[in-house]
Amino acid sequence: MAVESVAVVAVPFPAQGHLNQLLHLSLQLASRGLPVHYAAPAPHLRQARSRLHGWDPDALATIEFHDLELATSYASPPPDLAAPTPFPSHFMPMFHAFVEAARAPLARLLERLSAAHRRVVVVFDRLNAFAATEAARLGNGEAFGLQCVAVSYNIGWLDPEHRLMRDHDLEFLPVDACMSRDFVDLMCQAEEDERGAPVAGLVMNTCRALEGEFIDAVAARSEFQGQRLFAVGPLSPLLDADARTPGQARHACLDWLDAQPPASVLYVSFGTTSTLPAEQVAELAAALIHSEQRFIWVLRDADRADIFAGEEESRHARFLSEFTKETEGTGMVITGWAPQLEILAHRATAAFVSHCGWNSTIESLSHGKPILAWPMHSDQPWDAEILCKYLKAGVLVRPWEKHGEVIQAEAIRKVIEEVMVSESGKAVRERAKEIGDAVRASVAAGGNSRKDLDDFIEYITR
Repeated sequence: MAVESVAVVAVPFPAQGHLNQLLHLSLQLASRGLPVHYAAPAPHLRQARSRLHGWDPDALATIEFHDLELATSYASPPPDLAAPTPFPSHFMPMFHAFVEAARAPLARLLERLSAAHRRVVVVFDRLNAFAATEAARLGNGEAFGLQCVAVSYNIGWLDPEHRLMRDHDLEFLPVDACMSRDFVDLMCQAEEDERGAPVAGLVMNTCRALEGEFIDAVAARSEFQGQRLFAVGPLSPLLDADARTPGQARHACLDWLDAQPPASVLYVSFGTTSTLPAEQVAELAAALIHSEQRFIWVLRDADRADIFAGEEESRHARFLSEFTKETEGTGMVITGWAPQLEILAHRATAAFVSHCGWNSTIESLSHGKPILAWPMHSDQPWDAEILCKYLKAGVLVRPWEKHGEVIQAEAIRKVIEEVMVSESGKAVRERAKEIGDAVRASVAAGGNSRKDLDDFIEYITR
């Protein structure tokens, strides 16, 4: 290997949304000719590759994958249906094992690459600040944090009374209200570690069309002085309504969508880290029936820490048997992995009932689809806040503060009808389309995100 080359090492945090973002970024960099190394524990490498969508699977061959073998074993239980809060605490044994054990194998990988390259650029999920420390040990290492959540989250975290918060009537909930104390401690430790390691800059999965004011506000803060900020999002591909991903078997739901009228289908999904109780599933089902709207519903519980460790039969099997009969012809239920990007890009999809994870939020807005916001935990309440109050491209189904309550079918139905068909929801539908157009322009030739990605590549290959 030529010693003049620059190697990029991507170090994701091992949860689906985080794995996904760094894999998309890795593929973008590899498509520009950069040698990219993606390092994670073996089960999470397999998870990231198996769930990739929007790319030709052959593109994965352009990246070199490395197993950060964890000497520490961890429990991988199913989600706790009796948990008092929606936060997926069943992931914590794996998170701790990763943070404690991944450093050593990463250090060995970086040392090997350092000996063969002019520069090693480590792009690390900001929850993995240990990667910045290891990059700093190299004579030719450089570290950039990847901002996997909304950039505006930094302002809420650092300054809840900031002018932008006041001007737009935004409320940032205390982090320990939306997450387990254990995870907050992990976040705070990562923040402390990052302050102690030289970080060259921040790569952000956002764009000026979504968070321009907040990008400027973050750049002005003392915590980020001396760092280079690159808003390169959205990282996931922006698909056309008639897109066909090469090399992938087409999911049956896409054939079903082909047969539906334009802008007639409501997509419902709560991501990979949330589980609805049976009572809430029943109310949501009733709302879908009574709204008389077409729908695709991804009905599955939260992932295990290791998604390949074991699978249980869907606990909703009995309910689904009756529900699918009752909604035959108007709805489709998916109990496995769904091709979300393709669903959101499809011309038949009108709107998205979402937990408001940042991936889902930016993917929906990128394709011009308004969101019925149903935040579950972590940064999701903030994303719903930005979406509904600042971007005005969503309507709140359930405020996070009511996460302990079962939302009744009638309340859900009213929001579905507002966003899908009512005159009162027209402004939200039109605003989502405007944002989608602006986001697409940002990644097109001459757009801000395209320029920032070009600038990032130019900087790390200088």
